[in-house]
Amino acid sequence: MNDSAVNVRFVLASASPARLKTLRGAGVEPEVIVSGVDEDHITAESPGELARLLATLKARAVVASLTEHATVLGCDSVLELDGEPYGKPGTPEVARERLRSMRGRSGVLHTGHCLIDTNSKQELRELESTEVYFADLTDEEIDAYVATGEPLVVAGSFTVDGLGGPFVTGIQGDYHNVVGVSLPLLRRMLAEVGISWPALWRSATPFAYDESEAARYDDTRGGAERAKAAALAVHSLLPKGGRVLELAVGTGIVGAELVALGNLVHGVDLSSAMLRRARVRLPGHVAAADAAKLPIADRRCDAVVAVWFLHLLEDSDAALAEIARVLRPDGVFVTTTDKSDAGRYADGRGPNDTRAQDAITHLVARAAHHGLTLDGATTFPGPPRNTDQTPIYPLVRFRRT
Repeated sequence: MNDSAVNVRFVLASASPARLKTLRGAGVEPEVIVSGVDEDHITAESPGELARLLATLKARAVVASLTEHATVLGCDSVLELDGEPYGKPGTPEVARERLRSMRGRSGVLHTGHCLIDTNSKQELRELESTEVYFADLTDEEIDAYVATGEPLVVAGSFTVDGLGGPFVTGIQGDYHNVVGVSLPLLRRMLAEVGISWPALWRSATPFAYDESEAARYDDTRGGAERAKAAALAVHSLLPKGGRVLELAVGTGIVGAELVALGNLVHGVDLSSAMLRRARVRLPGHVAAADAAKLPIADRRCDAVVAVWFLHLLEDSDAALAEIARVLRPDGVFVTTTDKSDAGRYADGRGPNDTRAQDAITHLVARAAHHGLTLDGATTFPGPPRNTDQTPIYPLVRFRRT
């Protein structure tokens, strides 16, 4: 059992927001890669086999696009009513007709699951089926529900976790399977390829950037212009010619600029999607790692850099302890501070949920606890906003005593 794996690359081959929400609710933050499989022209001998086949095709399509090892989950759901398969209706007319035929009756929601683990070269294909009982909807309720648009984009024209919930009177089987992914089944499948469910908890972070976010990250964060400004400011606070470790290296856009200024930069990040881009800019110098558990021996770094990272954390103490551990005596930690709470990426967190870990007063106190003393600061400009003002970002330096 691979219980010690802390960096399982777990990919969800589905665009379903309900599946993603279900996994996140269970403590798993998958990387999302949409397969692009055309579901409309695929047939099978039964609705259940159709769901399993579609899940398999989705998983295989995503695996074919990968250049690194991963564990990929493909899912697809099909409602069976009178022996016939019902996927997404697509149009209001079809949705309305289906809901009228379903009211007061029951159907079977089949969800196919295909798990492909490229490390062990295993492909598992399973099916979970759940009986669903529908209320005797009125025509007015059906018309109102169809008008919301929800039933047009879900298998069987209904949801149990959304607006359609009041119209489902009961289920017999796994609730999560009706939403789109059976968590108990997935747990068993992962165990078969040597991955324990808690290993996915350890891999998950509340700010794990998926493929779509990574693809647009640079453009939405000021691009090369902002990266150069940030790198110049960081460089002014760094020791000359030392070994620099960049935490949350992201796409490597700032790290590459630091290299161009003469620094030896290594980077770590938890997002596989971001690291794929960083490896192009910093070939051979980036790795998957948690800032709270760095794979680096004591006192090996001359400097540690964190640009827009601390504000993502719920508690910075573990990261600060690791920074202090890997820095040599007199080494420096350079970081941005006081990023606007309104710009925090962390999913589901409001600005007042916890103290911002990059607030300068908080940071100075916690850094001092780990032997890091504030001894320098500068600023750099950000990209212009929709106003006449250009944002100015503060950057501070702590020295390891």
